[in-house]
Amino acid sequence: MMYGAIEAGGTKFVCAVSDEQLEIKERVSIPTTTPEETLKQVFDFFDQYKLTSIGIGSFGPIDVNEKSATYGYVTSTPKTAWKNYDFLGSVKKRYGIPVAWTTDVNAAAYGELKRGSAQGTNSCLYLTIGTGIGGGAVVDGKVLSGFGHPEMGHLLVSMHPEDDFEGVCPYHGNCLEGVAAGPAIEKRYGKKGMDLADDKKVWEIEAYYLAQALVNYTLILSPEKIILGGGVMKQTQLLDLIKKEFANLMADYVNTPALDEYIVTPELEDNAGITGCLLMAMEEK
Repeated sequence: MMYGAIEAGGTKFVCAVSDEQLEIKERVSIPTTTPEETLKQVFDFFDQYKLTSIGIGSFGPIDVNEKSATYGYVTSTPKTAWKNYDFLGSVKKRYGIPVAWTTDVNAAAYGELKRGSAQGTNSCLYLTIGTGIGGGAVVDGKVLSGFGHPEMGHLLVSMHPEDDFEGVCPYHGNCLEGVAAGPAIEKRYGKKGMDLADDKKVWEIEAYYLAQALVNYTLILSPEKIILGGGVMKQTQLLDLIKKEFANLMADYVNTPALDEYIVTPELEDNAGITGCLLMAMEEK
C-alpha cells in the first residue's frame, strides 16, 4: 500500500509518497500561491500513484471540528487567496479516499512522538519559531484539539524590562509571536537573526519570551517532552538560554524532568511534519 502526505506551509507545500515501512518513494516541494495553482501541482504529483490514504498538516488557522459546517477549511489566514477555502474537501473530492486533517505543527508533534525526540512517551509539545510561531501537542498519544486547534503562538507574555518593542502581530501586538518570531527580531533590531548571532542581549531577550511560554505550556499540559524547531532555533546558543530562563521562571514550583531531556530540538529536523502526515495517513480509516 502507498500513502500520501501534504505538509502545507505558508511558503511551500511538501508532498510525499511512502510505503508501509514509511520509506519515502518520492517527494516534491511546491510554492504556496493560490489554491488553484498550488493544488493543481499537488494533484499532478499524487495522480501518479494509487494511494490508500493521505495525511494533511496545514498552515492555519484551520477548522478541525468535525461537527462544524466548515470542517476542513482554511479559515482566517492572512493568505487571502486561501481564506475560507475548503482544502480538505478539495482533496477528498479528487481522490475519494480517507484523508487525515490537522495543523502542520500538530503533524510535526506527532512525527516526533512516533519517530523522533519524543519516542517512548505518550505526550509531547512541538513549538516552531520562525516566520511565525505555532505549537502542536500530543496528549495520551492523540493530537490535541477541542472546538479548534491550539494557537500557542498567540499566548500573551510579559515584556522584558529592557524591551519596549510594540510587537508585530496584527491581532495582538506583543503576544509571543508578535515579540519573538523572526519578523519581530528583524523589525526590532533592523537586522535578520542570522546577522545578530553574536549579540548576547538579543538572544537573552528572545529566551525570556520563549521560556515564559514554555513555563505556561508546562503548567497547563505537563508534556513529557517539549521540542523546539523552526528557523529561529537554528541559533544554537538559544536553547541553553531558554533552559536557563525556564528554570529561573519556574522557580522549582514544578519538578520537571531534567531540562536537557525535557526541552530539546527535533530529532527529525525538517522532516517532522511530513513524517507525522504519513503516520496519520496510515492510521486514517
